[in-house]
Amino acid sequence: MPSSSTASDLTSHLGYWLRYVSNHVSQAFARKVEVHGVTVAEWVLMRQLLDSEALAPSRLAERMGMTRGAISRLADRLIAKSLLVRVADPQDGRAQTLSLTPAGRALVPELAALADANDAEFFDHLTSKERAALLRTLREIVDQRGLGSMPID
Repeated sequence: MPSSSTASDLTSHLGYWLRYVSNHVSQAFARKVEVHGVTVAEWVLMRQLLDSEALAPSRLAERMGMTRGAISRLADRLIAKSLLVRVADPQDGRAQTLSLTPAGRALVPELAALADANDAEFFDHLTSKERAALLRTLREIVDQRGLGSMPID
């Protein structure tokens, strides 16, 4: 049996620290949006719809890196909360689109402000140069690895 001294220390891994920070940032944000009755995944879907009048569930699935079934489940929850509507596509009666209700459209900027506050809570101690370098590095990793799904949990 190998000695534990041959195994690298857990805290020597960048992945450990990325996950450590990510978990804390994500959990704090989840608590903030939960007060408004939505999950982080629901917020991400709503934010995707803010700049569009309506989108097909397949388009949202593509943008978010999720299955159409997962998008449908999120949409069903948001429809039940009166934050989203599903309507027949005027060009193709068989297809449906999703769009924010007026209440949903009004809520998105409030949730975006919470996201901004959450970022400030965790990252405001960094200089603007450090923040830019961190953002650039993380985006480079995403590009290099071809990561496509949005972080929603």
